[in-house]
Amino acid sequence: MAFSVLCVLLGLIGAVVPGMPTTVFILMAAWAAMRSSPRLHGWLYAHSMFGPILRNWDEGGQVSRRVKWTASASMLFSSALIFHLSVKPWLTGLALAVMACVLVWLWLRPEPVA
Repeated sequence: MAFSVLCVLLGLIGAVVPGMPTTVFILMAAWAAMRSSPRLHGWLYAHSMFGPILRNWDEGGQVSRRVKWTASASMLFSSALIFHLSVKPWLTGLALAVMACVLVWLWLRPEPVA
């Protein structure tokens, strides 16, 4: 239960902090809540923002186009910050390469049928 709550909190922070993921933490929270707290699990699936993400993921790992664009914009903003503030070029390259890989994976995920 503590892990679920921690993941929900991190997901909420990720919703407003560029570069910090939301979806991954909410998926982990739902997974943990399913095993520890049916009430929290139900709340997550009924939530107006988290529920659709969880239901889409349950239906074959689908990610909505809106989520893809939001993640892309957040990663672009984060990349600009990293590029501007980083003092170690190899670390900048590594961070940008990881984000590029995640974006490719994300855009290859199927989208829910509207």
